[in-house]
Amino acid sequence: MKKSLRVLRMAFLLITISIFRLSASAQTTMAADSVVMGPSYSNEVYYSMQNGVVSTYPRDSWDIAFRTMIMSSSIITNDGRGVVLYTYPRADTSGWATVDTAGFQTWSRMFNGTNDWENGAFMTHAKGGLDFGWGIYNTNNHFITGDSLYVIQLRDGSFRKLWMQVKKAGEDIYIFKYAHLDGTGEQDVTLNCNNYLTKEFVGYSLETDTIEDFQPEKSSWDIVFTKYIAPEPPDTVYNFMGIENNANVYARKFMPVAPNFTGYNPFAWDSTKIAIGHDWKSFTNSAWVLTDSLAYFVKSKAGDVYKFVITKYEGSSTGKIVFMKSKIAGVGIDEQSATAIPVMVYPNPATDQVHITFAPQNEETQLVITDLTGRTLFTEKLPAQSGQVSVNSSGFASGICILKISSGTRTSVNKIIISR
Repeated sequence: MKKSLRVLRMAFLLITISIFRLSASAQTTMAADSVVMGPSYSNEVYYSMQNGVVSTYPRDSWDIAFRTMIMSSSIITNDGRGVVLYTYPRADTSGWATVDTAGFQTWSRMFNGTNDWENGAFMTHAKGGLDFGWGIYNTNNHFITGDSLYVIQLRDGSFRKLWMQVKKAGEDIYIFKYAHLDGTGEQDVTLNCNNYLTKEFVGYSLETDTIEDFQPEKSSWDIVFTKYIAPEPPDTVYNFMGIENNANVYARKFMPVAPNFTGYNPFAWDSTKIAIGHDWKSFTNSAWVLTDSLAYFVKSKAGDVYKFVITKYEGSSTGKIVFMKSKIAGVGIDEQSATAIPVMVYPNPATDQVHITFAPQNEETQLVITDLTGRTLFTEKLPAQSGQVSVNSSGFASGICILKISSGTRTSVNKIIISR
């Protein structure tokens, strides 16, 4: 019997290898498409792998934006358009009336993280636990109360002082104020994210004092062609034109590969928001050159897998990018049921600590983290109405972990990537 099982397992393994090899060598019919951002990349272009261009929106319309999820604390800046954020170093919120920019050239600039949409610029100095960078979470009233002042340099070069006063997490409402440095033009803003829950972010212009509903429906797009700030080794940052993934859209690059390559690994997705990013091109001898023998595979919002190959890039003169794409696989393995518990994991990839937030449940909630062999790495039971836990992941091995959250009849399963 044992011998028969070994034979069956070996046969299954050989069949699997054969299928993979056939997939890797199969010809794929690729369709051409393109997007146009405009001169100087004046627009962001939101794109669906299935449906093409979803929307185009002026990049200079907003300065800051708030993630609309009730469990989120992420506030981003339009750093790709030149917005620069500084934590005011000389006073806490009691110093609102005396904010100035003396010596601001020596202050540390704050940018959005490139790993995850949850790591907005305002969370740069987050200490973990209940400290979200711009404010402290109160477990009694579920408010995040702002404890810092900021100076923000806008797209036109002018400055504002800014105070993120509170997020009423249970109500999904932000309250903040801003003004010119001399106190004139002070605005007190209450932003109700419930009006924009179908979007990942809702923007705000500090120049025009207006809410900017700049994104299409979050379920309608997979990638956005835009500009952003990212690290440039060894010790600087740079403003790149590149491609960012929507939340829960994954990608991976392969190089060098033949034109007919389709042998992607479905267990090795890159979950960072710049998994496609900007390094598919380089500026050489006064001209843009595409990286040779490079292919991306994108797992869309719907779970389908597409091969994606950029074939032409015209630079800032037109902002036109031409590419080929082909759907090569149907809905993937990470689908959640309609009753799944909404979960957010950040940072992801993680190193020594990972924060897990989820929609509070009416029953006790159990969290279990295992490795791919099923070995339990972490487990904890939380009382009803809990919604957050921080996990020390310093002892976890690099690779993929599985997070399972259960409460009553509801369950969610998510991947956590440990990277060192």
